[in-house]
Amino acid sequence: MDAATLHKDLLVIDGHCDSALDAAGCSASDPAVGVRDLGLRGDKGQVDLPRLLEAGVSSQFFALYTEEPYLERAAAHTWMLLETMEALFKRNPMASLAHSADDVLKAKAQGRLAAFLAIEGGEAIGESLDELRAFYARGVRLMTLTWNRRNAIARGVGDPGQGGLTEFGRKVVAEMERLGMIVDVSHLSDEALDDVLSLATRPLVASHSNAKALLAHRRNLSDDQLKRIAATGGLVGLTFAGVFIDADPARVTLERALDHLDRLVEAAGVDHVGLGTDFDGFTAPYGMVMKDCTGLPLLTEGLLRRGYAEADIRKIMGTNWLRVIRDVIG
Repeated sequence: MDAATLHKDLLVIDGHCDSALDAAGCSASDPAVGVRDLGLRGDKGQVDLPRLLEAGVSSQFFALYTEEPYLERAAAHTWMLLETMEALFKRNPMASLAHSADDVLKAKAQGRLAAFLAIEGGEAIGESLDELRAFYARGVRLMTLTWNRRNAIARGVGDPGQGGLTEFGRKVVAEMERLGMIVDVSHLSDEALDDVLSLATRPLVASHSNAKALLAHRRNLSDDQLKRIAATGGLVGLTFAGVFIDADPARVTLERALDHLDRLVEAAGVDHVGLGTDFDGFTAPYGMVMKDCTGLPLLTEGLLRRGYAEADIRKIMGTNWLRVIRDVIG
Protein backbone atom coordinates (compact mmCIF):
# COMPACT_ATOMS: atom_id res chain seq x y z
CA MET A 1 0.00 0.00 0.00
CA ASP A 2 1.38 3.43 -0.91
CA ALA A 3 1.84 6.07 1.81
CA ALA A 4 -1.11 8.27 0.82
CA THR A 5 -3.56 5.35 0.69
CA LEU A 6 -2.28 3.95 3.97
CA HIS A 7 -2.49 7.30 5.74
CA LYS A 8 -6.07 7.82 4.62
CA ASP A 9 -6.97 4.44 6.13
CA LEU A 10 -5.16 5.00 9.44
CA LEU A 11 -6.68 5.78 12.80
CA VAL A 12 -4.59 8.83 13.75
CA ILE A 13 -4.60 10.00 17.36
CA ASP A 14 -2.53 12.94 18.62
CA GLY A 15 -2.11 12.99 22.38
CA HIS A 16 -1.20 16.64 22.87
CA CYS A 17 -1.67 20.10 21.38
CA ASP A 18 -1.95 23.59 22.91
CA SER A 19 -4.50 24.94 20.44
CA ALA A 20 -7.15 25.53 23.12
CA LEU A 21 -5.11 28.54 24.22
CA ASP A 22 -5.31 30.00 20.72
CA ALA A 23 -9.08 29.50 20.78
CA ALA A 24 -9.25 31.56 23.96
CA GLY A 25 -6.82 34.25 22.77
CA CYS A 26 -3.88 33.34 25.01
CA SER A 27 -1.55 31.47 22.63
CA ALA A 28 1.34 29.52 24.15
CA SER A 29 3.46 29.89 21.01
CA ASP A 30 2.65 33.37 19.70
CA PRO A 31 0.76 35.98 21.78
CA ALA A 32 0.24 38.06 18.64
CA VAL A 33 -2.06 35.41 17.20
CA GLY A 34 -5.06 36.67 19.17
CA VAL A 35 -8.29 34.68 19.25
CA ARG A 36 -8.42 31.98 16.56
CA ASP A 37 -11.67 30.31 15.60
CA LEU A 38 -10.56 26.68 15.39
CA GLY A 39 -13.71 25.89 13.45
CA LEU A 40 -12.37 27.79 10.44
CA ARG A 41 -9.46 26.78 8.24
CA GLY A 42 -6.76 29.37 8.77
CA ASP A 43 -3.15 30.13 7.96
CA LYS A 44 -2.18 30.98 11.55
CA GLY A 45 -1.21 28.44 14.16
CA GLN A 46 -0.79 24.75 13.44
CA VAL A 47 -4.16 23.22 14.27
CA ASP A 48 -7.79 23.90 13.49
CA LEU A 49 -10.65 21.47 12.95
CA PRO A 50 -10.64 21.61 9.11
CA ARG A 51 -6.88 21.09 8.95
CA LEU A 52 -7.03 18.20 11.42
CA LEU A 53 -9.60 16.44 9.25
CA GLU A 54 -7.58 17.24 6.13
CA ALA A 55 -4.57 15.66 7.85
CA GLY A 56 -6.52 12.47 8.56
CA VAL A 57 -6.56 12.95 12.32
CA SER A 58 -9.28 10.87 13.95
CA SER A 59 -8.84 12.08 17.52
CA GLN A 60 -7.04 15.00 19.16
CA PHE A 61 -6.28 15.66 22.83
CA PHE A 62 -6.60 19.41 23.53
CA ALA A 63 -4.56 20.56 26.55
CA LEU A 64 -6.00 23.12 28.95
CA TYR A 65 -2.77 24.74 30.11
CA THR A 66 -2.21 27.48 32.69
CA GLU A 67 0.64 29.88 31.92
CA GLU A 68 2.40 31.93 34.59
CA PRO A 69 0.16 35.05 34.44
CA TYR A 70 -2.89 32.94 35.31
CA LEU A 71 -1.46 30.79 38.11
CA GLU A 72 -3.20 32.60 40.95
CA ARG A 73 -6.53 31.77 39.35
CA ALA A 74 -5.58 28.51 37.65
CA ALA A 75 -8.90 26.76 38.26
CA ALA A 76 -10.95 29.63 36.84
CA HIS A 77 -8.61 29.91 33.86
CA THR A 78 -8.92 26.19 33.15
CA TRP A 79 -12.72 26.33 33.36
CA MET A 80 -12.65 29.23 30.89
CA LEU A 81 -10.56 27.17 28.45
CA LEU A 82 -12.87 24.19 28.90
CA GLU A 83 -15.96 26.30 28.19
CA THR A 84 -14.26 27.79 25.12
CA MET A 85 -13.70 24.29 23.74
CA GLU A 86 -17.21 23.14 24.62
CA ALA A 87 -18.59 26.09 22.67
CA LEU A 88 -16.33 25.25 19.71
CA PHE A 89 -17.62 21.68 19.52
CA LYS A 90 -21.23 22.77 19.99
CA ARG A 91 -21.16 25.04 16.95
CA ASN A 92 -19.07 22.73 14.74
CA PRO A 93 -20.58 19.35 13.76
CA MET A 94 -17.21 18.28 12.32
CA ALA A 95 -16.02 17.54 15.90
CA SER A 96 -17.46 16.38 19.19
CA LEU A 97 -16.24 15.84 22.73
CA ALA A 98 -15.12 12.24 23.23
CA HIS A 99 -15.47 10.21 26.42
CA SER A 100 -14.45 6.72 25.28
CA ALA A 101 -12.58 4.61 22.75
CA ASP A 102 -15.87 3.84 20.99
CA ASP A 103 -16.37 7.60 20.46
CA VAL A 104 -13.09 7.62 18.52
CA LEU A 105 -14.13 4.74 16.26
CA LYS A 106 -17.57 6.27 15.69
CA ALA A 107 -16.06 9.63 14.72
CA LYS A 108 -13.60 7.95 12.35
CA ALA A 109 -16.44 6.11 10.62
CA GLN A 110 -18.35 9.39 10.23
CA GLY A 111 -15.37 11.42 9.00
CA ARG A 112 -15.47 13.59 12.11
CA LEU A 113 -12.99 14.42 14.89
CA ALA A 114 -13.21 12.90 18.36
CA ALA A 115 -11.85 15.57 20.72
CA PHE A 116 -10.57 14.75 24.19
CA LEU A 117 -10.02 17.42 26.83
CA ALA A 118 -6.85 17.25 28.92
CA ILE A 119 -5.43 19.38 31.73
CA GLU A 120 -1.74 20.28 31.51
CA GLY A 121 -0.59 21.10 35.04
CA GLY A 122 -2.41 20.09 38.21
CA GLU A 123 -2.53 23.71 39.39
CA ALA A 124 -5.99 23.57 37.85
CA ILE A 125 -7.29 21.46 40.75
CA GLY A 126 -5.28 23.21 43.49
CA GLU A 127 -5.44 20.88 46.47
CA SER A 128 -8.95 19.62 45.84
CA LEU A 129 -9.99 16.14 44.74
CA ASP A 130 -13.50 17.55 44.36
CA GLU A 131 -12.17 19.93 41.68
CA LEU A 132 -10.57 16.96 39.92
CA ARG A 133 -13.91 15.13 40.00
CA ALA A 134 -15.71 18.22 38.69
CA PHE A 135 -13.38 18.45 35.69
CA TYR A 136 -13.87 14.73 35.03
CA ALA A 137 -17.64 15.19 35.15
CA ARG A 138 -17.34 17.85 32.41
CA GLY A 139 -15.30 15.61 30.14
CA VAL A 140 -11.61 15.92 31.07
CA ARG A 141 -10.04 12.51 30.52
CA LEU A 142 -6.29 13.11 30.93
CA MET A 143 -4.20 15.24 33.27
CA THR A 144 -0.50 16.04 33.02
CA LEU A 145 0.33 16.13 36.74
CA THR A 146 2.71 19.09 36.50
CA TRP A 147 4.14 21.45 33.99
CA ASN A 148 7.85 22.22 34.59
CA ARG A 149 7.13 23.93 37.91
CA ARG A 150 6.26 22.49 41.31
CA ASN A 151 2.63 22.31 42.42
CA ALA A 152 0.61 20.64 45.18
CA ILE A 153 0.85 17.30 43.35
CA ALA A 154 4.55 16.98 42.53
CA ARG A 155 7.79 18.66 41.51
CA GLY A 156 8.11 19.45 37.82
CA VAL A 157 11.30 18.87 35.88
CA GLY A 158 12.15 22.58 35.79
CA ASP A 159 11.95 23.15 39.55
CA PRO A 160 15.38 23.00 41.22
CA GLY A 161 15.92 21.04 44.39
CA GLN A 162 14.44 17.81 45.60
CA GLY A 163 11.03 16.25 45.99
CA GLY A 164 8.80 14.02 43.98
CA LEU A 165 5.14 13.18 44.37
CA THR A 166 3.48 14.72 47.43
CA GLU A 167 1.04 12.91 49.71
CA PHE A 168 -1.75 14.82 47.99
CA GLY A 169 -0.23 13.78 44.66
CA ARG A 170 -0.52 10.13 45.66
CA LYS A 171 -4.21 10.68 46.34
CA VAL A 172 -4.60 12.39 42.96
CA VAL A 173 -3.05 9.48 41.06
CA ALA A 174 -5.24 6.98 42.93
CA GLU A 175 -8.37 9.03 42.27
CA MET A 176 -7.54 9.48 38.59
CA GLU A 177 -7.13 5.73 38.25
CA ARG A 178 -10.45 5.18 40.06
CA LEU A 179 -12.29 7.67 37.86
CA GLY A 180 -10.81 6.44 34.60
CA MET A 181 -8.58 9.42 33.80
CA ILE A 182 -5.21 8.95 32.10
CA VAL A 183 -2.21 9.91 34.25
CA ASP A 184 0.31 11.85 32.13
CA VAL A 185 3.89 11.96 33.43
CA SER A 186 5.43 14.34 30.89
CA HIS A 187 7.06 17.32 32.67
CA LEU A 188 7.65 15.42 35.95
CA SER A 189 11.00 15.49 37.72
CA ASP A 190 12.82 12.15 37.69
CA GLU A 191 12.02 11.70 41.37
CA ALA A 192 8.31 12.34 40.83
CA LEU A 193 8.25 10.00 37.85
CA ASP A 194 9.83 7.27 39.98
CA ASP A 195 7.15 7.83 42.60
CA VAL A 196 4.30 7.58 40.09
CA LEU A 197 5.79 4.47 38.51
CA SER A 198 6.05 2.82 41.92
CA LEU A 199 2.35 3.15 42.69
CA ALA A 200 0.55 3.13 39.32
CA THR A 201 -1.79 0.22 38.69
CA ARG A 202 -3.04 1.35 35.28
CA PRO A 203 -1.27 2.41 32.05
CA LEU A 204 0.66 5.70 32.24
CA VAL A 205 1.51 8.01 29.36
CA ALA A 206 4.20 10.58 28.73
CA SER A 207 2.06 12.43 26.23
CA HIS A 208 4.82 14.54 24.65
CA SER A 209 8.42 13.52 25.34
CA ASN A 210 11.35 12.33 23.25
CA ALA A 211 14.48 10.21 23.71
CA LYS A 212 17.16 11.44 26.10
CA ALA A 213 19.66 9.09 24.44
CA LEU A 214 19.51 11.35 21.36
CA LEU A 215 19.23 14.70 23.15
CA ALA A 216 19.92 15.19 26.84
CA HIS A 217 17.14 17.72 27.34
CA ARG A 218 15.53 17.71 30.79
CA ARG A 219 12.13 16.98 29.23
CA ASN A 220 13.28 13.88 27.36
CA LEU A 221 13.20 10.38 28.85
CA SER A 222 15.97 7.86 29.41
CA ASP A 223 15.78 4.36 27.98
CA ASP A 224 15.07 3.01 31.47
CA GLN A 225 12.20 5.45 31.98
CA LEU A 226 10.79 4.52 28.58
CA LYS A 227 10.92 0.83 29.47
CA ARG A 228 9.22 1.40 32.82
CA ILE A 229 6.40 3.43 31.28
CA ALA A 230 5.93 0.66 28.70
CA ALA A 231 5.77 -1.90 31.52
CA THR A 232 2.62 -0.20 32.83
CA GLY A 233 0.96 -0.85 29.48
CA GLY A 234 1.19 2.83 28.61
CA LEU A 235 2.98 4.80 25.92
CA VAL A 236 5.23 7.74 25.09
CA GLY A 237 4.10 10.32 22.53
CA LEU A 238 6.68 11.56 20.01
CA THR A 239 6.70 15.34 20.11
CA PHE A 240 7.65 17.83 17.41
CA ALA A 241 8.83 20.59 19.76
CA GLY A 242 12.20 21.59 18.31
CA VAL A 243 14.01 21.92 21.65
CA PHE A 244 13.29 18.22 22.38
CA ILE A 245 14.58 17.08 18.98
CA ASP A 246 17.94 18.78 18.49
CA ALA A 247 19.89 21.60 20.10
CA ASP A 248 20.57 23.04 16.63
CA PRO A 249 17.36 24.44 15.08
CA ALA A 250 18.76 23.75 11.61
CA ARG A 251 18.77 20.03 12.45
CA VAL A 252 15.14 19.96 13.58
CA THR A 253 13.66 18.02 10.67
CA LEU A 254 11.24 15.18 10.08
CA GLU A 255 14.20 12.83 9.71
CA ARG A 256 15.59 13.86 13.09
CA ALA A 257 12.13 13.39 14.65
CA LEU A 258 12.07 9.92 13.11
CA ASP A 259 15.45 9.23 14.74
CA HIS A 260 13.77 9.92 18.09
CA LEU A 261 10.85 7.71 17.15
CA ASP A 262 13.24 4.88 16.26
CA ARG A 263 14.86 5.17 19.69
CA LEU A 264 11.49 5.29 21.48
CA VAL A 265 10.51 2.09 19.66
CA GLU A 266 13.86 0.46 20.43
CA ALA A 267 13.58 1.22 24.15
CA ALA A 268 9.85 0.99 24.85
CA GLY A 269 8.71 -1.36 22.09
CA VAL A 270 6.48 -0.60 19.13
CA ASP A 271 3.34 -1.24 21.20
CA HIS A 272 4.18 1.67 23.50
CA VAL A 273 4.88 4.61 21.18
CA GLY A 274 2.37 7.11 19.82
CA LEU A 275 2.06 10.77 18.83
CA GLY A 276 2.04 13.83 21.08
CA THR A 277 2.92 16.56 18.61
CA ASP A 278 2.59 19.62 20.90
CA PHE A 279 1.31 21.60 17.92
CA ASP A 280 0.66 25.26 18.82
CA GLY A 281 2.93 24.86 21.85
CA PHE A 282 6.35 25.69 20.42
CA THR A 283 7.93 28.45 18.37
CA ALA A 284 9.58 28.48 14.95
CA PRO A 285 13.01 29.85 16.00
CA TYR A 286 13.77 26.50 17.68
CA GLY A 287 13.16 24.59 14.46
CA MET A 288 10.08 23.03 12.88
CA VAL A 289 9.46 19.39 11.94
CA MET A 290 6.52 20.47 9.80
CA LYS A 291 4.57 23.69 9.26
CA ASP A 292 1.30 22.44 10.70
CA CYS A 293 -0.81 19.33 11.23
CA THR A 294 -1.48 18.91 7.51
CA GLY A 295 2.10 17.58 7.28
CA LEU A 296 1.22 14.42 9.23
CA PRO A 297 0.94 12.24 6.08
CA LEU A 298 4.67 12.89 5.68
CA LEU A 299 5.21 11.03 8.96
CA THR A 300 3.44 7.96 7.57
CA GLU A 301 5.58 8.24 4.45
CA GLY A 302 8.71 8.49 6.60
CA LEU A 303 7.80 5.41 8.63
CA LEU A 304 7.34 3.41 5.43
CA ARG A 305 10.65 4.73 4.13
CA ARG A 306 12.37 3.51 7.30
CA GLY A 307 10.97 0.03 6.86
CA TYR A 308 8.21 -0.06 9.45
CA ALA A 309 5.58 -2.70 8.75
CA GLU A 310 2.06 -1.48 8.03
CA ALA A 311 0.77 -3.08 11.25
CA ASP A 312 3.36 -1.22 13.30
CA ILE A 313 2.62 2.09 11.57
CA ARG A 314 -1.02 1.65 12.54
CA LYS A 315 0.03 1.18 16.18
CA ILE A 316 2.30 4.24 16.26
CA MET A 317 -0.13 6.53 14.47
CA GLY A 318 -3.12 5.71 16.61
CA THR A 319 -4.07 2.25 17.78
CA ASN A 320 -1.60 2.29 20.69
CA TRP A 321 -3.38 5.41 21.97
CA LEU A 322 -6.74 3.73 21.34
CA ARG A 323 -5.68 0.77 23.49
CA VAL A 324 -4.65 3.04 26.37
CA ILE A 325 -7.89 5.02 26.05
CA ARG A 326 -9.90 1.79 26.19
CA ASP A 327 -7.87 0.37 29.08
CA VAL A 328 -8.05 3.50 31.25
CA ILE A 329 -11.05 5.58 30.13
CA GLY A 330 -13.24 2.82 28.77
